[in-house]
Amino acid sequence: MLNDGQTRFSINGKPIYHFVGTSTFSEYTVIHVGCLAKINPLAPLDKVCILSCGITTGLGATLNVAKPAKGSSVAIFGLGAVGLGAAEGARLAGASRIIGVDLNSSRFEEAKKFGVTEFVNPKDYKKPVQEVIAEMTDGGVDRSVECTGNINGIISAFECVHDGWGVAVLVGVPHKDAEFKTHPMNFLNERTLKGTFFGNYKPRSDLPSVVEMYMNKELEVEKFITHEVPFSEINKAFELMQKGEGLRCVIRMEG
Repeated sequence: MLNDGQTRFSINGKPIYHFVGTSTFSEYTVIHVGCLAKINPLAPLDKVCILSCGITTGLGATLNVAKPAKGSSVAIFGLGAVGLGAAEGARLAGASRIIGVDLNSSRFEEAKKFGVTEFVNPKDYKKPVQEVIAEMTDGGVDRSVECTGNINGIISAFECVHDGWGVAVLVGVPHKDAEFKTHPMNFLNERTLKGTFFGNYKPRSDLPSVVEMYMNKELEVEKFITHEVPFSEINKAFELMQKGEGLRCVIRMEG
């Protein structure tokens, strides 16, 4: 037992660590009490089971950190599950323009379900995407949420917000050797860069409220579930994830 309360095991002398404080065995899962959330017993588990890191992280990054005002403009970088969670947050906040930025144009049609109103594929332009967005929005968006972890995307997300009040929120995790470079005037002109972990939600105390958003029909969870497979086809779920062909896949344990 370590001082941080986590147990280490090893295979062939190589240590095995918990993932975010969770130990999973063949029949049981052991978690820290701080990660145990009591939710509405009427909530369908085959739906709310997806309200974990990805969707809630994006949702909270917008609602809790970016905090766009009603009628404001928001740019979302990356239209995977996390980015669409961020777009859903912008929709719930009442943003009038939600601009989705992604290198995969096939994602654009699906993103409309999450409130995205306009789309930009950086590959379609010869100029930096931040300049494209600045031209689209007469100086920059009010808020941006970066969900790719790509350092160029991070820089673009920061530089595309408006001078004076623009706020960029970093969600994606960049490579450990990546360097963030921007002109100091971007800070002096009162742009703000923030970071967040799990969308500023505390799992035990805040996750139940996210479930209630779904129960009250404010948050639309079903549209994030693109596939369902029995446990016997779990490898198919991994393949879908690796190919980027789905948002969330629910695995039914009885299969």
